[in-house]
Amino acid sequence: MYILYSLLMACVVLLSLPWWIFQMLRSKKYRAGLADRLGFVPDRIKTVAEAGSIWIHAVSVGEVLAISNLVRELHAAYPDRPVFISTTTLTGQRLARERFGEDRVFFMPLDFGFAIRPYLKALRPALLILAETEFWPNLLHLAKKAGGSIAVVNGRISDRSFPRYRRFRRPLSRVLSNIDLFLAQTKQDAERLREMGADEQRVQVSGNLKFDVHPSTAIAITVDVRRALRKDAPIIVCGSTTTGEEEILLAAFQDVLRQHPAAVMVLAPRHPERFEKVATLVASSGIGLVRRSSWPASAGLSGQVFLLDSLGELASVYALADLAFVGGSLFPVGGHNILEPAQHGVAVLTGPHTFNFREIVRIFEQGGGLKIASAEELSRKWLDLLNNPQERKSLGNRAQQLFAQHTGATTKTLAALRPLLATPGAKR
Repeated sequence: MYILYSLLMACVVLLSLPWWIFQMLRSKKYRAGLADRLGFVPDRIKTVAEAGSIWIHAVSVGEVLAISNLVRELHAAYPDRPVFISTTTLTGQRLARERFGEDRVFFMPLDFGFAIRPYLKALRPALLILAETEFWPNLLHLAKKAGGSIAVVNGRISDRSFPRYRRFRRPLSRVLSNIDLFLAQTKQDAERLREMGADEQRVQVSGNLKFDVHPSTAIAITVDVRRALRKDAPIIVCGSTTTGEEEILLAAFQDVLRQHPAAVMVLAPRHPERFEKVATLVASSGIGLVRRSSWPASAGLSGQVFLLDSLGELASVYALADLAFVGGSLFPVGGHNILEPAQHGVAVLTGPHTFNFREIVRIFEQGGGLKIASAEELSRKWLDLLNNPQERKSLGNRAQQLFAQHTGATTKTLAALRPLLATPGAKR
């Protein structure tokens, strides 16, 4: 099976090679980490690697944030085991290096034996941890063959991917048999893992690690922006926006400005490569534009769009908001993380398409800590909340209470992982 899979993967890579070469010539993000991905272990990793290490794979920014507390707890509980983190995306890599140090972070190798074996040889991991759902057949097979344990943490099976996984249940169950422990976010995720072929005895529910992420509210930008705002100026933070959403948000913001001319919108596109396009869009709307990358902190903000063309600051900036809108949800993208604004006690709105965060949205919507708004309803709901401070405050308070009620997944996850690190041969 693994030989056939590798042959199919090789065919896919060869057929798509012209496209990849074009993309690498066009964009830095496709060239980033190419040596890592091809199995060349960076010297900075080799220098600190030792037997019995812990390798955690976190695809992108969301997963890196989710595992942050777990990494800290693993360091504290197992100081003699170096913890390494791999990512797939460039943005995830940047954040991981910032949080965990360059000598512990690398790009995930391609799922071929020639690329994976050098990392297994260098790291000799006692435990491989996969955040959410990264079921790479060769990685799992070779890591298990090398004698380490394997765990999935914060496991989530989306509505979109579940039918596909279930369709390939027979070969997938063989791949999943390499995994010693599945820690699912919810009971539904656990049941889906079982239906996909995971051993029932290996599946547990540990909660969502993202509830345990608490970004600092004291970073420089929050202090500077708060100082730059007029005292009576409402601030709307629109985070993780995707293609097509900015036009709708800008139109709604124009309605807000008619009643609240000093209002400020912080606009944070999901993908850095769209910063320039969004800046052009804002400029053409007739609304004043201030870019984070060129903003002198001494300059005031009033009646403008503040384009957050930076990385790693959105989670903290949410704390400044009177209202927060979480993007990727006005169109069928699947939504993004509403927990970042909710934990600050901010009134949170999102669009109707949130299937990637179905359980979190369900908790907050049923608990009265979230409002859903279509594109047509957005400006009306914004104005209703801005003009009713008590309702806005109540919505934010309920969101913060719901967030607090669901913390603790990191503690449960660490407890579940302990037996895997206590088995004979775990420190090789």
